[in-house]
Amino acid sequence: MNALWIIVVTFVGYIVAYRTYGRFLARKVFRLNDNAPVPSRQLADGIDYVPTRKGIIFGHHFTSIAGTGPIVGPAIGIIWGWVPALIWVFVGSIVMGAVHDFGALIVSLRNEGKSMSEIAGRYINARARMIFFMIVFLGLLIVIAIFGVVIAAVFAMYPQAVFPIWCEIPIAVLLGLAVYRWKRNVPLSTAVAVFFMYVTVVLGHWLPLEMPGITTARLALPATGVWVVILLAYAFVASAIPVTTLLQPRDYINAWQLFVAMALLVAGAVAAAVSQGLEIVAPAYNARPAGAPPIWPFLFVTIACGAISGFHCLVASGTTPKQVSKEGDCLFVGYGSMLLEGALAVLVIVAVAAGIGMAYENGGQLLTGTEAWKHHYRSWGAAEGLGSNIDAVVIGSANMMGTIGIPKEIGLIIMGVFIASFASTTLDTATRIQRYVISELASDFRIRPLANRWTATAAAVISAGALAFTTGADGKGALTLWPMFGAVNQLLAALALLVVTLYLKRRSSWAYFLTLVPCLFMLVLTIWAMIANQTNFIVQHKPWALVAINGLTLLLAVAMIIEGLMIFIRPRELGPVAGSVPAEGKSASS
Repeated sequence: MNALWIIVVTFVGYIVAYRTYGRFLARKVFRLNDNAPVPSRQLADGIDYVPTRKGIIFGHHFTSIAGTGPIVGPAIGIIWGWVPALIWVFVGSIVMGAVHDFGALIVSLRNEGKSMSEIAGRYINARARMIFFMIVFLGLLIVIAIFGVVIAAVFAMYPQAVFPIWCEIPIAVLLGLAVYRWKRNVPLSTAVAVFFMYVTVVLGHWLPLEMPGITTARLALPATGVWVVILLAYAFVASAIPVTTLLQPRDYINAWQLFVAMALLVAGAVAAAVSQGLEIVAPAYNARPAGAPPIWPFLFVTIACGAISGFHCLVASGTTPKQVSKEGDCLFVGYGSMLLEGALAVLVIVAVAAGIGMAYENGGQLLTGTEAWKHHYRSWGAAEGLGSNIDAVVIGSANMMGTIGIPKEIGLIIMGVFIASFASTTLDTATRIQRYVISELASDFRIRPLANRWTATAAAVISAGALAFTTGADGKGALTLWPMFGAVNQLLAALALLVVTLYLKRRSSWAYFLTLVPCLFMLVLTIWAMIANQTNFIVQHKPWALVAINGLTLLLAVAMIIEGLMIFIRPRELGPVAGSVPAEGKSASS
């Protein structure tokens, strides 16, 4: 089968879904109102609460939720076959992921931009709030540590990507100054920033930067460990300064980097389909890959971002609602960005299902077709490693770009920069959201020093750094917790859908079913996966940290479900729902 048909059908499907189901949710379910008050204007402080153009906040939101999730997840999940991976990405993103993101953004927007933890306290009870906080803190701790290690690993694998990545920082700062201080034309400023960003990509080919390790009498720190320290120090600064200084403009130009990369991949797919026939070399369905866990439930927690991801609710109730300038923008920002992430996951599936078969080098031997795919995905152990997943995507993508005249060396850099850039935006945003979590908890317990944004950010970074170096100075310790990430991530998605369901149940006699069904689906699969993980961890004598964290998360999940079920059956009395839609006003449709 020619993989181009997959791109055409799914992309058209996403457009139709946005214009039908998305607009239905906006008009009939959430009833968006452009005249309703929003936190970015009511609580404007120039640091976190900043009214922002729809296009710019879309760039920030999308690059924050995407990260490497829609890249690594599908690259692993395809081992069960490209058909189940594609169905889950396409259907899941439309009826689950986008609904989850859209709902979380609206509920937070109408509750002063508060986190899902705070909102859980309002719509369930104080115990649910604390449970949610604990799960969120644990999830963000893993995210920050892992993404710090991911970027360090990408830098070690592709030293040509280091120079362009760090050049993005001054380019983003200058873009922010041009737009906010100097009041320059936004489209022109964007074009200039993106142009210079790609100039640095080309320069990176001639300026590879390899980080040396540090070895002294008392310390042995390899290159990846040094990068982890530097990246966490960067996250500390980037996440404490105003969003308009670096976070927002960097995410915005990274969004344009995505658009360019996706356009190149689509163009490459078209050219390859016409000139060579972009045939799918991966199996349609592979029920029992060597060494792999069962497809049910693990496909649904392995492929998270791209279908549905709990981390998105933290962004949708963290940085984004504090910047949205009117409710009408939420359809584009919340629902639309998730569909675009699904489209990115589809391109990744094409790259690893078909692109990798165009050319694959193995010890000087050139493999093509099914032989190339079978060699790379010969077993779960061979395919699940970080380097293996990134290689599959980068090689497949560079092969497709090569058909439109982009040298493979440049294609590899483009994809390396692309992956590292998205991981960086997730690192930035996760650290900032963790600061919110720590600050809120510190205020509750009256620990005033931790309520300060600088000390709260420091606590977030230091705790993540400790986790990253848990099993050694090379920073690979966090990767031992990767099996936990998928389960905790999807648990957050299910619990966020539970909160949105309770919100809608108070407003409508029927609409809450649209979030209740996805909520129940994700709860069953997540609990199933966590129980299976716990059994495997104990039987295989995995590190105690895996057993303890998985067990604690499982207990918290059950407690949260019980609390939510009790309120669902017997709702408690509340005051006026924060941000309820006024009787009169303009209904936003797009």
